[in-house]
Amino acid sequence: MLVVLRNSWALLLGIMLLMVGNGLQGTLLGVRGEIEGFSTFEMSVVMSAYFAGFLIGSKMGAEMIRRVGHIRTFAALGSIISAVLILYPVLTDPIAWTILRLIIGACFAAVYVTAESWLNNAATNETRGQTLSVYLVVQMVGIVSAQMLLNLGDPSEYFLFVVLSVLVSLSFAPILLSVTPTPAFETAKPMSLMEVLKISPLGVVGTFLMGGVYSAMFGMAAVFGTQAGLPLGQLSIFVSAFYVGGLVLQFPIGWISDRMDRRLLILILAVICGFAALLGALSGSVFWVLVTAAFFIGGMANPLYALLIAYVNDFLEVEQMPAAGGRLLFVNGVGAIFGPIVVGVIMQAAGPLGFFYFIAGLVSLLALYAAYRMTVRPAPTVEDTGSYAPVLPSASPVVVGLAQEMFADSTLEESQEESDTLPPAA
Repeated sequence: MLVVLRNSWALLLGIMLLMVGNGLQGTLLGVRGEIEGFSTFEMSVVMSAYFAGFLIGSKMGAEMIRRVGHIRTFAALGSIISAVLILYPVLTDPIAWTILRLIIGACFAAVYVTAESWLNNAATNETRGQTLSVYLVVQMVGIVSAQMLLNLGDPSEYFLFVVLSVLVSLSFAPILLSVTPTPAFETAKPMSLMEVLKISPLGVVGTFLMGGVYSAMFGMAAVFGTQAGLPLGQLSIFVSAFYVGGLVLQFPIGWISDRMDRRLLILILAVICGFAALLGALSGSVFWVLVTAAFFIGGMANPLYALLIAYVNDFLEVEQMPAAGGRLLFVNGVGAIFGPIVVGVIMQAAGPLGFFYFIAGLVSLLALYAAYRMTVRPAPTVEDTGSYAPVLPSASPVVVGLAQEMFADSTLEESQEESDTLPPAA
């Protein structure tokens, strides 16, 4: 762990500041949209635009890096992000915000691809697992810290948007000034979505559903909190609880997943997440109940994404993993685009608590489908599965690739150990 921090502290610091800026952006817009009188549906479209942009930017970033290099890509996108953050309070119109969110989603995705390429390049076979774990913690710390900054100013003014712009601008300094060499950018061998679907229907369907759940949490939690009448202090704690739950429970769940049928664990986590969502829906907006519900929703939903990737990997050859990870990332992104829009429609019809009903509905579908798949084919034995790798649904293709490399390494090591124990040929 210390080796990872010593070699990559500048990169990790820059990424954490990026997460602070991006994490505060979503919450701040949710509050400011209510102040400006935007409808729930208008805000859902605004929030959805970020995920559409993120999906576009994941591809755009790779092409930009190949054409002009990491450093120029990073600097150019950073300038655009800072400018967009300042424009939000100037152009207070739902259509303008939707366009700005689309742009900023694409830019953040490409920035993550660029920054995480450096991080991936700094990882060795020995430190890959630790790097992924440290990166997860850094992401969560950045997002949780962002929610606390919401209390520093009045969301109806310019100050918090200026803070956002400054934080993002500062995040580029440690990364660009790092002595870490510029990495080579490689793309995975192609693999069609239908091929992945045939290999693991549960993995594809589950990833799509969890994209909707995660985008609802990331995009609409602040909208719900504002409509439920939570003051800023309580709102920041409520939104933070989703990510604190994911941080606290990610690693224990990962440890358990390497020792049992992953489908059964997916089913259990989905059921717990569904009960937590129903608890939030029946809370009557009691604050401590909302925070408890948010903690367990985030604690179950965040690990589920990585768990689904690990489950798909259990049925793949090592050379198939990078391409399959890219397909799952695409499916997750499509689910994320529709998530805020659907939850916005439900909230507009059923009130703020429709936020929790939406999450309960999606994870219930996941639980039912996991139970069905358990009746269709047997699970691979624990000995035939690889190691769980912690990945957030907001990860770029680079971090998903890093997780796939970690999984492949564990698979190759296990194969080597098995061959070493075989008796010599006669």
